[in-house]
Amino acid sequence: MAHGFDEWIGTNVSHDYDVAMLMKSNPAGNDPIPGYELIAKDLPSDTRASESLTGICTRAAVQFIKKNKDDPFFAYVPYNMPHLGLFPSDQFKGISKNGELGDVMEELDASVGEILNALEESGIRENTIVIFSSDNGPWIKFATVSESKYGDTRLKVGYATPFRDGKGSTWEGGHRVPGIISWPAQIKGNQQEQTPISTLDILPTLFSITGVDLPKDRTIDGRDISNLLMSEEQDQGLEPFTFFYNYNDNLPSAVRKGPWKLHVRIGSQTNDNYGFVASEESPLLFQVEEDLGERIDRAAEEREITTDLLAELKEFKAQLSQEGSFWD
Repeated sequence: MAHGFDEWIGTNVSHDYDVAMLMKSNPAGNDPIPGYELIAKDLPSDTRASESLTGICTRAAVQFIKKNKDDPFFAYVPYNMPHLGLFPSDQFKGISKNGELGDVMEELDASVGEILNALEESGIRENTIVIFSSDNGPWIKFATVSESKYGDTRLKVGYATPFRDGKGSTWEGGHRVPGIISWPAQIKGNQQEQTPISTLDILPTLFSITGVDLPKDRTIDGRDISNLLMSEEQDQGLEPFTFFYNYNDNLPSAVRKGPWKLHVRIGSQTNDNYGFVASEESPLLFQVEEDLGERIDRAAEEREITTDLLAELKEFKAQLSQEGSFWD
């Protein structure tokens, strides 16, 4: 609620932490803190609560939609799954051929369907913008682990193929995720857009669509892509896609602009970095639309692109130093 939501339900941290709690907003509540009501604590040891997380959030979203269908609303529904550990609800256990991960994905798929059905039944599906995405790639360091606090994780983490690596890395498998935007009244359906976008683009795009001016007192890391979504001349006037990557020490490590991606520091969950080494003196350059797996270094043959991207990365790094950053 400190971030502007009128009501809230969920976990205070990822559900695999020993201090994880499931709670909801309650103006009269005072447990665990004022304004909240405790539903369950000690997740994930309270397995019954963990198993119902997806369903609880789905039911809350559906109720919220039905309650607010006559007024403009915003609902943010960040499911805990498929983050480890995996807890499918009883009705979804064992229904997939892909084990617990498959069961969890089946439940997420059904839950998104319930939300879309609620919009349809409320008569507002046509004029509601629905955005579906993920936060990061799979946690592949557990792909070969037979014993951990999550149990046997060898079949539970998924993969990002054809992209390299996964969560937390600077390789494409850590960042490139599904993105679906639906608005039947304004966006033509069944399109497969090739222009890369980022979740950072969502805020300025929604501000533009709703006629709200962006704040002038801060840097907005994103672009208005409404023209890309709704116009026949889709990429006319769209700023070039530029995205800066960092690794687990939060220092700028790579930059993508258009189809080109430059690494000056590389990090992966496999620790071997697939035989590559990168530095500002000897960066790596990949054409990530032709070379999805980042296997062919083009830095030597594309010296101008390499120089330009390296300059942009250094400029971004200097900007962070001047403005301060969240890790200061």
